[in-house]
Amino acid sequence: MTEQFADATPQQVVVVPCSGIGKSYGTVTREAAYLVVEDLCPETTHIVPLSLLVLGDEQAQEAVRGVQVITIDGCKLACATVNVGQAGGQVAREFTVLDCYRRNKQFKPQGIAELNEGGMALAQALAQEVAQAAGELSAQGGTHA
Repeated sequence: MTEQFADATPQQVVVVPCSGIGKSYGTVTREAAYLVVEDLCPETTHIVPLSLLVLGDEQAQEAVRGVQVITIDGCKLACATVNVGQAGGQVAREFTVLDCYRRNKQFKPQGIAELNEGGMALAQALAQEVAQAAGELSAQGGTHA
């Protein structure tokens, strides 16, 4: 892998969050991804930015191939999931903010550059779900056969 992804190991689980800039749900996905890779599972996960996949960045595309990938989508367009597939990766687990919100209606996200308390609580709930999945995938060995 390249310098940008040099710290990642093949056994790690890749997390690809939505890049819905200007949307509360997109911000929730990114906050959740940061919580997973920085706080909850820093040894077993890393982020590959969706924007690099969309731009066709070879290093980002290589980073999602042959490994366990978790996508976190902010809307029904499922851009993270779609673009991982287009890059030649396989999505092991898919998460959406809307599904998490349906389970946690008390957390109403608002804000874009800075989420409100409800948005951060929703990001935390989503991060917990993603971290659990990442732990399960990591225990399976990280890579696809």
